[in-house]
Amino acid sequence: MLIFSKARLVVLSVPKTGTTAIEQALAGHASIAVLDPPELKHAPVYRYNRFFRPMVEKFIGPDMEIIAVMREPLSWLGSWYRYRQRPFLAGTPVSTAEMSFADFIEGYLQDPCPAFANVGSQAKFLEPRPNGTSVDRIFRYEALDECVTYLEDRLNLKIALPRVNVSPDAALSLPDSLKTRLADSCAEDFALWNSLA
Repeated sequence: MLIFSKARLVVLSVPKTGTTAIEQALAGHASIAVLDPPELKHAPVYRYNRFFRPMVEKFIGPDMEIIAVMREPLSWLGSWYRYRQRPFLAGTPVSTAEMSFADFIEGYLQDPCPAFANVGSQAKFLEPRPNGTSVDRIFRYEALDECVTYLEDRLNLKIALPRVNVSPDAALSLPDSLKTRLADSCAEDFALWNSLA
């Protein structure tokens, strides 16, 4: 998460959406850069609202714009699956090294889901709070250049994104029946994604 006091801007960091690259490019320009631990770096709207918003409103002001990046839901899950195939996770409960993408999605659809598929939901991450705290602008990961252009204009600087945190290649094919089940189960994610067109 990045907070820019002069620009009155908050950039939330949805996991697996290129925001680590944005943070690396802009952390030095931010008033507050929350880069660790992951639970704070990737604070969803509800956590921002509870822990960060009161501080920000007290010391910066109440009229902050909140932005975020969202990835197409199937692609987002594919990125998690590929990320968790990395060798340093081998032998841990979150490793996906010995399974297919279909196995990962089957796990994701279980309730409760196993550790390797417990990655949450982008729609839940971005869900508005009852007090009105919400994301003002959501950019598509697949058009990340639009977010970069917006940030360049808003912050009045040129941004060159580094290529970081890139997951290894892996096959991401799914049977149609499983795609349908995923679309039904994750209807809120797909609806939010489609609303960004």
